[in-house]
Amino acid sequence: MEQSTAYEKPVTLKNILKFALPTIAMTIFISFYTMVDGLFVSNFIGTDALSAINLTAPIIQLVTAISTMLATGGSAVIMRKMGEHKADEARSDFTFLILVNIVVGLVMCILGYAAMNPIFSGMGLSGAVAGYCGGYLSRYLMFTIPILLMNNFTLYMIASEKATLSLICSVAGGVLNILLDYLFLAVFHMGIGGAAIATGMGYSVTALVGLVVFSRKKSLLHFQRPSFRFQVLANAASNGCSEMATALVTGIITMMFNWTMLSYVGEDGVAAVTIIMYVLMFASSLYTGYTYGVAPMISYYFGEQNHEKLKKLAASSLKIIACISLVTAFASFFLTRPLVSVFARPDNPVYGLAVTGNRICTMALFFIGFNIFASGMFTALSNGIISAILAFSRSFVFMLITMIVLPIFLGVNGIWLATPAAELMALALSGFLFLKYRKRYHY
Repeated sequence: MEQSTAYEKPVTLKNILKFALPTIAMTIFISFYTMVDGLFVSNFIGTDALSAINLTAPIIQLVTAISTMLATGGSAVIMRKMGEHKADEARSDFTFLILVNIVVGLVMCILGYAAMNPIFSGMGLSGAVAGYCGGYLSRYLMFTIPILLMNNFTLYMIASEKATLSLICSVAGGVLNILLDYLFLAVFHMGIGGAAIATGMGYSVTALVGLVVFSRKKSLLHFQRPSFRFQVLANAASNGCSEMATALVTGIITMMFNWTMLSYVGEDGVAAVTIIMYVLMFASSLYTGYTYGVAPMISYYFGEQNHEKLKKLAASSLKIIACISLVTAFASFFLTRPLVSVFARPDNPVYGLAVTGNRICTMALFFIGFNIFASGMFTALSNGIISAILAFSRSFVFMLITMIVLPIFLGVNGIWLATPAAELMALALSGFLFLKYRKRYHY
């Protein structure tokens, strides 16, 4: 079959990058969706509205957490079956999981609207910022189902050897988002709600294309009569629980960042956190894109029991991530002022906070890539428990410790240092588990 040839090729640096580069580019453009909102909102509305985007982020992450779990866990389960040459069973399970995501999207949309106002009213925000929060999230939630489908179709296109198409969809969605942001904010003056609608419509591009692509029998994965095997749902859920845990605890930690900054600096601090999160998100998208790109290969070789290819892929991946880490860390440090100035002018108090914070947080870029890859690799190997331990420890346990302890001694700088310190602790755990399970999985 034409679709299986990529998995049959030798594991070389050229073939790995050929498989992963479209996915890396795709995740970069996906990260642009949120960054573009912040860019237009900060310049056309103000930094109070920029703070609101960050304050709504935890709810958005909570809403999409289950879909993230089903997308990553389901992709690993289905591609393992493809490696075991159970194609029809894999396609039926794929269709079933997509239907589950649609139901989940509807439920999470309803819950999001119900929880929105109580959360914002309990945060002690100014009237202007609270209004921006409600305006942004109420429009964003309208696109819950397309966003969840986008999360799934992005990974399944990669698994079906359609990473280039996924990239095209991401680019098209990103361009549409930029055009609509300008149109809705600068021309029609729709306010922060217009930015949310622009983002939702950008996400919808991949969802619509995915529905068309996976309806065609030519695709390696395509829709067919679903088999309601709830064991498959359980396997996908357990396998992808680390990604759900990451989304959940990221939302919680973002809330903690916001509350801590509100208490130390006020709403200007929240705006500074937002800018730094954009920089870290952009850099992390490189690691996430690479991990998503090679995850189907890991799952396929694991299902095929091809230990030699699995070992070569793991070794090459660590070298590639090390190179990306060095480049992103130095670029983020030396380009701090230009990056921050895109969102805040030098005479804005947010600017100084963000410059200092970004230079400290940049240290985390030396460690983040290895932690993301380790968690993603264990998910691809169908070991959701270890992946969840890594993700939960990194995103919650270590962050909670550093967020509580460091500000006591270092003040605002302790808040910025919390992320690098937590990532360094996570790197030690990732290295330990990577070596512990090396003989078991033969990587």
